[in-house]
Amino acid sequence: MVTFMELHPVNPQQRSLDRAAKILRDGGVIAYPTDSGYALGSLFGNHSGADRIRAIRNLDERHHMTVVVSEFAQLGQYVHMDNRVFRAVKAATPGAYTFILPATREVPRAMQHPKKKTIGVRVPEHVTTLALLDTLGEPLVSSTLILPGNQEPMTDGWAVNEELGHLLDAVLDSGDSGSTPTTVVDLTGVKPEIVRLGGGDPTLFEE
Repeated sequence: MVTFMELHPVNPQQRSLDRAAKILRDGGVIAYPTDSGYALGSLFGNHSGADRIRAIRNLDERHHMTVVVSEFAQLGQYVHMDNRVFRAVKAATPGAYTFILPATREVPRAMQHPKKKTIGVRVPEHVTTLALLDTLGEPLVSSTLILPGNQEPMTDGWAVNEELGHLLDAVLDSGDSGSTPTTVVDLTGVKPEIVRLGGGDPTLFEE
């Protein structure tokens, strides 16, 4: 049975964050609010959790999953960045961006793009998300909660709970989800490529 938790948007209750972290460590999949709408998340390295996220969104293995961390400094553990990319990503984080980059050996093969060996990474700017990540002490593997056939993410915790609660282990609701998905920037080529236009300003990556 799904656990529905209401959290304060400025000072999320630590008791609820601890409960959500335990659910994740026990292999659960949650829906949580971010600055770019709701997202589905499981503990990084949880292969079955990633499969559940793909199934909910009807995604295949070619869709990039995203490693969500709380600080820019943590990204280097999961993706390779040369000096140019390092500076560009640092200037845009935290924020409403997802960056596609070559994965390091820390990223399980099952979570990488099967041909490109890439992964998405993101540093959100959202109190509840950052508090959860700090409580967890580990990253999430995640995907924006955009249901099949839709273009925009879900934005209301009660609606997520009503529609998807039977598929999830927990829904976190702090009443302050963004409404626009991230801008997805592929930084694996010679020039940045805007894969999806969203909340992040794309002009930072126009050359």
